[in-house]
Amino acid sequence: MVLTPDFGPRDIYAQVEKTAIKGRHLTFIDDLSSDELDNVFLTAEMFEPYWRSGLELLRHRILCTLFFQPSTRTRFSHETAMYRLGGNVLTESNPLVSSSAAKNESLYDSIRVISQYADVLVLRHPDDERVLADIELLAGDTIPIISGGYGNVTHPTQGLLDMYTAWRVLGGDFSTMSVMIATPDLSRARSGQSFALGLARMGARIVYSGTTGLRTPDVIREKLDGMNATYVEHNDLTIRQQEDLIADEGIDLLYLPGCSVKKGDPGRDDFMKKMEEYYFTVDGLEKIREQSGKTVGVMHSLPRNEGEFDFGIDQTAHELYFKQIGFSVPLRMSLIANIVGLN
Repeated sequence: MVLTPDFGPRDIYAQVEKTAIKGRHLTFIDDLSSDELDNVFLTAEMFEPYWRSGLELLRHRILCTLFFQPSTRTRFSHETAMYRLGGNVLTESNPLVSSSAAKNESLYDSIRVISQYADVLVLRHPDDERVLADIELLAGDTIPIISGGYGNVTHPTQGLLDMYTAWRVLGGDFSTMSVMIATPDLSRARSGQSFALGLARMGARIVYSGTTGLRTPDVIREKLDGMNATYVEHNDLTIRQQEDLIADEGIDLLYLPGCSVKKGDPGRDDFMKKMEEYYFTVDGLEKIREQSGKTVGVMHSLPRNEGEFDFGIDQTAHELYFKQIGFSVPLRMSLIANIVGLN
């Protein structure tokens, strides 16, 4: 440990002040610097003892969740986090039916209106280009907006949750971490891509495994290149080749973004067929452990589908995807507290 002038008992107010992101929007995870990310994680760790019991830090503050796409974990965890902080929640989970969006109110106007009621907004929307354009137009005429997922490219709070899980399980030094993101469709893997941007910001090594024609979007590649990220993308590997790659490259964490293709979409059957070469098993993970000496953690953004991976992993030391859910509340308590501010 290195002694610094601010060494002393931990103070949540001082920690939030140090993070210094009050009033900021969160659109992409790399909107945050490495120091800001570190401070968000330190704040989250301070909130862990209270993720069930709660504490009164944001009394009378209001969080609004406006979700134009279905969600369980993202919406519930943000709402739970706000309640645990002593605040209140306004929620709209079906705006095209039960809000003025059904009367053709623009997203721009909806956000302007919500800004008169709430202190912070968590927004999920299928059209990332529309959201980004409206946020730019709104400029300073809105409360802070946290992306709960925009289009196919960005889901920063999921990325933060995944990073915090990695930070906790591997000891906090991202520069020594190697993470593999494996899915047949890297073009629509917004959770995996958000995780990758955060990992890149902190200096981790990223190994992608995807399929030809469904590569990482250009907007993500440009961001990775802008950060001089260490990453490589492999295509069309068999499951055995992927297992060997994990062992040979010393991968610490295997991230599975899951199926982003909705039921009824003609591409879903093709996705699930391609999943055959991404079906990681307990036996395969044990083989990797024997080759590399590492117990590789398996992460998944959930929800999961039959055929994506061996559910027997649930009962092993490799399982991190349900543990991620436990970490989601203190992480989002930290994010909300830091963006709303405690003073």
